[in-house]
Amino acid sequence: MGRWRPPRPRGSRYITPEGAARMRAEVRQLWEVERPRVTQAVSDAAKLGDRSENADYIYGKKRLREIDSRVRFLTKRLEEITVVDRIPDDREKVFFGAWVTLEDDDGKTVRYRIVGPDEFNVKEGLISMDSPVARALIGKRLDDEIEVQQMEQWVTYYIVEIDYPDPPEI
Repeated sequence: MGRWRPPRPRGSRYITPEGAARMRAEVRQLWEVERPRVTQAVSDAAKLGDRSENADYIYGKKRLREIDSRVRFLTKRLEEITVVDRIPDDREKVFFGAWVTLEDDDGKTVRYRIVGPDEFNVKEGLISMDSPVARALIGKRLDDEIEVQQMEQWVTYYIVEIDYPDPPEI
């Protein structure tokens, strides 16, 4: 029996159209490509005889459980999320989906896009709307300043650019 872990707090229910498309593509890839391939490998391994010492069979079954679990999670999540596919009327304020360029006191700039918790990737500049930086940014305007605690020190950023991507074609 595994160690009990409390459930993670539910993330926000919003996602960009690009994030929703990536989640749907992952479900399709897992269900239509990966699962049939692993199922065939498990079937072939089962034909070889003794399953108790057959590593291909054991790890194939484990991989099938992982795929099924991930597909179940993604399917449920896609049912409950809201795709935000329109640009706000006030483009001078920071809202969900905005690309925001920040500058610190040393003149270094960073650029982030505020996205849903299912699609964040800091290396690509995508931060979750539930993160401290995004929460500090939401509702701010150009040239406003925010303070964020990073590694036990407070850093001041100034908003130098707010940009919204073009809405997707419908």
